Amino acid sequence: MRTGRYASPPIGHRAFCRSFPGECEVHGSRSPMQLTPSRWQDLVRVNNYVNDTVEAVTDQEYYGQEEVWTLPQGYGDCEDYVLLKRKQLVARGWPTSDLLVAVVFDEVGAGHAVLVVRTDRGDYVLDNKVSDIRLWSETGYRYVKRQDIADPKKWVAIDDSRWQPLDATGRVR
Repeated sequence: MRTGRYASPPIGHRAFCRSFPGECEVHGSRSPMQLTPSRWQDLVRVNNYVNDTVEAVTDQEYYGQEEVWTLPQGYGDCEDYVLLKRKQLVARGWPTSDLLVAVVFDEVGAGHAVLVVRTDRGDYVLDNKVSDIRLWSETGYRYVKRQDIADPKKWVAIDDSRWQPLDATGRVR
């Protein structure tokens, strides 16, 4: 996954870091994790556990407002799933530089958040929409931005060259 210039963090992420400052600190090394069978099982277990125990609900339905990023207590939307998965993987010894919240456009063009997991075998995605863990390039999503490797409070634009920009008529520019 190629990244470029710094990007503005999602407003919900800024508020999350103010409410949970420990979740936005750097932990561990900056080199990609070696993906051993044990580490793969970490990903599978955490992804399945969070997907099975958090009930999907929009922020508007649950909190009566848009874009509340938090650690879910049984209910949450996409970024809440991501934040809980990230927290649980950090507790299992994964460095924050390998657990990056990303903003994407999903299969229908809606905004969505996923957890990108950097490894020596590529960048994998943990997603609340599917139980399969796939390489980022195999998700069908358009990647917009993600957390910076060096600082979880900073975000970088993703150069997702698989997608070409369209003009107002829907034609490739």
